[in-house]
Amino acid sequence: MSIGNSPEDERPFEDDREEARRSVGHALRQARIAAGLTVDDVTNATRVRIAIVHAIEADDFAPCGGDVYARGHIRTLAKAVHLDPAPLLAQYDAAHGGRPAPTPAAPLFEAERIRPERRGPNWTAAMVAAIVAVVGFVGFTAFKGGDDGGAKPQVAEGSTPSTSKSASPTPKSSKSGNPKSNPSDSAIAAAPQDKVTVQVSAADGRSWISAKDHNGRLLFDGLLKQGDSKTFQDSEKINLVLGDAGAIQLYVNGKKIEDSFQPGAVERLTYTKGDPQVG
Repeated sequence: MSIGNSPEDERPFEDDREEARRSVGHALRQARIAAGLTVDDVTNATRVRIAIVHAIEADDFAPCGGDVYARGHIRTLAKAVHLDPAPLLAQYDAAHGGRPAPTPAAPLFEAERIRPERRGPNWTAAMVAAIVAVVGFVGFTAFKGGDDGGAKPQVAEGSTPSTSKSASPTPKSSKSGNPKSNPSDSAIAAAPQDKVTVQVSAADGRSWISAKDHNGRLLFDGLLKQGDSKTFQDSEKINLVLGDAGAIQLYVNGKKIEDSFQPGAVERLTYTKGDPQVG
């Protein structure tokens, strides 16, 4: 004789719990439907591609490109459909051998850091060289025009030096324009010189970001809405993971990082006190 609920009453409840526990994609899909959202709505809100959303909801994480990216997508999608991402990440880790160790990510951080260092300063050097050449030519023309005498035809040439004099303050205006183009430089410049300072701004949309210091301590992990910004500082280095690098604008040690990050691309970066390096 059985006491309490019969086995038939208990078995479906246990099966449902077991199914919910082992299916991360099923939980995300049910939460999306319950929230009245389509896959297109989720894609527009998170910038995670439609094909990846469909794959994750089918518990196929191969298109994510690795555990780190898969965890980032799960976190982003869970927040978009109003779910707590922590239990889903625990389910994913349990099914895929545990949370990935941070150590193997270091070479990838270094590889990503090399790209903006090498390319951006070269364009800056070329622009400076071009400005110097133009200013030198205008100055030489003005000096030569002043030595040709006082004939009236040469008065017209004298107008050229006057124009060049009005043009000579141009480099000064360009210098004064630099702080306007980098509005965050003044705030970052006040930081101690013996630290690395990184400012992350969601200029073109919203993006999930994660930031850690050189000891691997988590400084921030969450969704940065459009128009929001975060500033991180450490004595040695800052490690970043950008869920949608195309929406992010970076300032490192008072300098803007120029890079053509693609919308929806996940980027992992590391910056130190000497970044960005010139040359």
